[in-house]
Amino acid sequence: MYIFDAHVDTLAILAETGVCDLGTLAGAHVTLPKMQRAGIGAQIFAICVPRKYVPGMALHIALKMVDIFWRNMDRYSAQLKPALSKKDFQLQVQGQQPIRCLLSIEGGEPLAGSLANLRILFRLGVRAMTLTWNHRNALGDGVAEGERASGLTEFGYEVVAEMNRLGMIVDVSHLAEPSFWEVLEVSRKPVIASHSNAYALCGHRRNLTDQQIRAIADRGGVIGVNFCPRFVVENPNNCTIEQVVDHIIYLYQTGGSDAVALGSDFDGIASTPTGLEDVEKIPSLIPALEKRGLSTAVIEKIMGLNLLRVAGETLPEESS
Repeated sequence: MYIFDAHVDTLAILAETGVCDLGTLAGAHVTLPKMQRAGIGAQIFAICVPRKYVPGMALHIALKMVDIFWRNMDRYSAQLKPALSKKDFQLQVQGQQPIRCLLSIEGGEPLAGSLANLRILFRLGVRAMTLTWNHRNALGDGVAEGERASGLTEFGYEVVAEMNRLGMIVDVSHLAEPSFWEVLEVSRKPVIASHSNAYALCGHRRNLTDQQIRAIADRGGVIGVNFCPRFVVENPNNCTIEQVVDHIIYLYQTGGSDAVALGSDFDGIASTPTGLEDVEKIPSLIPALEKRGLSTAVIEKIMGLNLLRVAGETLPEESS
């Protein structure tokens, strides 16, 4: 079965540890051997700049992670291939190489207030962006701004429009609600919430309301279920794969079969649900979903085909 995960933070681990090699990295949720054993078809790698580098060093550190990404594409060219265009995302069967790798930015700080930097990062292979992390930046407000949160800035509107023009996937995870709704007003293409869950099941500020879930679904977008225990259950110490499946089922029932995807947040979370300890365990979701009565066709959509569709509808026709 084709598996496509919308969000991991492994590039930050590679950058901070200095290992820089996805094949020999130890102790991470995601490594090349683990991805191969799991039969991963495609993976979005986030460029998440640690807060200690924001704002002054954000672009510098982001470029370091871009370099690490491309060094791994070169080093493991038989196993990993960049995903830059619709053509690159030809459907693969489970276990078929290469694994398609898509590069994303988590938080717009590396743009440093410049559309030119967005275009440069696009030319360097970036094909998606989460507009904010939890805090306010030059694009808009994140969820950490709480009741005082407002929406997108003028620059944020310009960024969304330019991402649509270039063929970049707009990611609304981490956005404050006013920013979220303004993105959906301005974007002409489907958006994703790469790693977010259902607020109705776990009342964390990072999760989505039913209204938000339906709005993403109505516009052809997808929501990647996050494995972070704090976003899954009120008591994160008792989090298991079954509670993650609860969120998948809820999103499916609320937004429909075309709106659900995977967004593990591996290597960006301090703990994992029992049964989903690393990327190798992702296939365990398949029998768990079968036990809940979902058909093979719906499970295939959730495991990867929904996200593949959005990539096909959004990315440029050809690599540039």
